[in-house]
Amino acid sequence: MSRLVYIIGPSGAGKDTLLRELREHATPGERLLVAHRYITRPADAGGENHIAVTDAEYEQRLGAGLFALAWESHGYRYGIGVEVDQWLGLGFDVAVNGSRAYLPRARDRYPELLAVMIRVSTRVLRQRMGQRGRETDAEMEARLARGRDYELLGCPGLVCIDNDCAITDTARQLREAIHSTAASSDLPRPAQSKRKSTTSAR
Repeated sequence: MSRLVYIIGPSGAGKDTLLRELREHATPGERLLVAHRYITRPADAGGENHIAVTDAEYEQRLGAGLFALAWESHGYRYGIGVEVDQWLGLGFDVAVNGSRAYLPRARDRYPELLAVMIRVSTRVLRQRMGQRGRETDAEMEARLARGRDYELLGCPGLVCIDNDCAITDTARQLREAIHSTAASSDLPRPAQSKRKSTTSAR
């Protein structure tokens, strides 16, 4: 059964890099797709390859029911398009970059959801944030503290993957986790017509 693969993890853990690796090395027969997020953030802001929308566009799409998942975080608004429901219906697993705070709401909509937490050591996380140069020292320490908070996250069926290694190894671990847990994913997915997009502030 196809599932939504809901990827979470602290800033700097490598979620965007992992999803880019999955997209760039997808094979014709692979049943895994990566969904792009709609974000009220400029397209040239750096980081993930997202679909930039204005606040007005976001409100229009949200009101029209065009987001399967929608939430707000750190001053931006995020959406996962309803096209993922069609992909799931066609038998594809769909990987999305999710929000930790929104996970319970996402699971309400997709009971068969596979939650995957990408972890990274504090040493590597500090090194990565220093290399990208986006944060001040104070902001870096705050993000590191939030990263440690992720270790306290409790979620039934949560799969944890360490990303201190090469990204190709992390992608391999993710694919293996999807395949190895597929047999236990026996909850029926709700009919598409009954799904309603919800939004939540982080």
